[in-house]
Amino acid sequence: MRALAVWGTVAACLAGFDAAPAGAAPPEGADPALAPWFKSLSQPQTNQPCCDMADCRTVRYRIAGDHFQAFIGGDFPRWSNAPHDWVDVPNANVLHRTDNPTGEGVACWFGGQVICFVEGNGY
Repeated sequence: MRALAVWGTVAACLAGFDAAPAGAAPPEGADPALAPWFKSLSQPQTNQPCCDMADCRTVRYRIAGDHFQAFIGGDFPRWSNAPHDWVDVPNANVLHRTDNPTGEGVACWFGGQVICFVEGNGY
């Protein structure tokens, strides 16, 4: 139930806000008020916006040794090439932000990897 409630608040980057491809639609129940926060996420190495390349959304995550793992796939099949499994998050792709309005982990998935990740803050 909590996952569905959180999903209802997520504004996926390429799912119908500002830079959406033709024909894309936001997830049902998405909160457009969160779109600016999602669009503010930038890749640590390049400072390019995460949302220009990826689809960002809330995810389950865990700590495995010295890094995070995110579950990519699950109930939301809109991600292309989602493995529906736990995926290592490169430490270099973790954004150290404390302003996550979802309270959940957020991953941006592109090209078979997590290009940006924000840890949940338990709101």
